[in-house]
Amino acid sequence: MRIINLIMTIESRSIAWKARHGLTFLRISLGIVFFWFGFLKFFPDLSSAEHIGGETILKLSFGYIPPIVSMKILAVWECLIGIGLMTKKFLSLTLLLLYFQMAGTLTPLILFPELTFENSLLVPTLLGQYIIKNFVLLSAGVVIGATAKGGSLISNAAVAEKGKHMEKLISRYRRRFNQDPAVEKHKWN
Repeated sequence: MRIINLIMTIESRSIAWKARHGLTFLRISLGIVFFWFGFLKFFPDLSSAEHIGGETILKLSFGYIPPIVSMKILAVWECLIGIGLMTKKFLSLTLLLLYFQMAGTLTPLILFPELTFENSLLVPTLLGQYIIKNFVLLSAGVVIGATAKGGSLISNAAVAEKGKHMEKLISRYRRRFNQDPAVEKHKWN
């Protein structure tokens, strides 16, 4: 019985620690990835995404932005995303840049299926796999975005359930009265 209690205590503390620090790890690691991959794009032939990135931007810009220019723009863009994530400065703007960049990185799946898939949509090439992993980066950005204005992970299940219930009530109030209950409360004070 003591061992079971010890295991349950360790698990509970572990979950609480992850809830406190997990988003920070996610934000910083995502920032490192963006900065690193962006920095590589400053140097020709170092980034494995250079060719497909240049061709994608060339096609999306209807031939107006050549790869030599687009790679520099993309390098700066990705480095800014990385710095913004790592420092948590201008996080809302940083995430907006991330979402637009992610939309661009996923377009080769549509624009160049011959380069991103073997014989079927179920069999991506190595380049296709490289691009598909961006869904995970995009998802990480969404999670970070959910906490950009003060949201957080909650490790206590009962508190989390009460929070979900409260969010539903606030959402219903907004739909019904077309206003925020927090604003209404301050009007009366």
